[in-house]
Amino acid sequence: MDTVIPSRLLAAEDYLGAAPARLDTVRMLVVGDVMLDRYWFGDVSRISPEAPVPVVRIERREERLGGAANVARNAAALGAHSGLLGVVGKDEAGTQVETLLRDSSIHSYLQRDEAISTIIKLRVIGRQQQMVRIDFEDAPTETVLRDKFTQFKALLPSYDVLIFSDYNKGSLVNVAEMIRAAREAGKFVMVDPKGDDFSPYAGASILTPNKSELKRIVGSWKSEEQLTQKAQALREELGLEALLVTRSEEGMSLYTAQEVLHVNTEAREVFDVSGAGDTVIATMAAMLGAGAPLDLALATANRAGGIVVGKLGTATVTREELFGA
Repeated sequence: MDTVIPSRLLAAEDYLGAAPARLDTVRMLVVGDVMLDRYWFGDVSRISPEAPVPVVRIERREERLGGAANVARNAAALGAHSGLLGVVGKDEAGTQVETLLRDSSIHSYLQRDEAISTIIKLRVIGRQQQMVRIDFEDAPTETVLRDKFTQFKALLPSYDVLIFSDYNKGSLVNVAEMIRAAREAGKFVMVDPKGDDFSPYAGASILTPNKSELKRIVGSWKSEEQLTQKAQALREELGLEALLVTRSEEGMSLYTAQEVLHVNTEAREVFDVSGAGDTVIATMAAMLGAGAPLDLALATANRAGGIVVGKLGTATVTREELFGA
């Protein structure tokens, strides 16, 4: 007879009085697809005479770290010692990414690829509403990716926690080798996955797909029991310690061999969900790296995600916002 794995719903209020974790002791390396997020803010007062689209008169511009760089930024905002390994172009946008990393006290190990342009996501915002997003992206060259893997192995002794942030832009084509090297070195590894095949992430400590990403791999489910069955089967197949599924308005569920933990979304106004997954994985990894138990780490990551969706664009949560101290 199959063993029934206990399931537990975490009450957020039970964790509010917990002592803040020593996140400043965590050394975290983020590896993945690095992007520059550009925001153009303006006023919309008329429709274009050329086409039935609004005319946005740009009044202000902002640039923020995106993709894997936003994960590193979130970790740094919590006080962790954060490093970033990735690829950008040898261009103005790549230089801007370097500047933003320096401003956020993130150690930069970026490879500059002359053959590509830095990935840019340009969002045009009119009256606090995103009107359009324009993406510019190129995949890194093989030579640069080889250099990056060599650098990765050299950096491993300096970091305890690793996050692989995969946006399917080409920087993590050798992620299986990197995970293997990290685990052999005794490192804790979390992965934010993408795509239709999760097998390259086998052996990681924790995988963090969202609901739609998980459906792409295991198919749909009709009940909580069926979801648990599919999630546990995937966890076992990939040899993971845990599978964390972010479920939008349904909160988050963490599947381990010992138990299933659920936490509900904290009620607040949702302003922008972009980058929320970056905040969740950075917070979870930082908490676990600081020695927090799984349930406390999950509850804290959920709270961080709830805070960041109330902010516009890719944003961070501070230690003060999270712990009130």
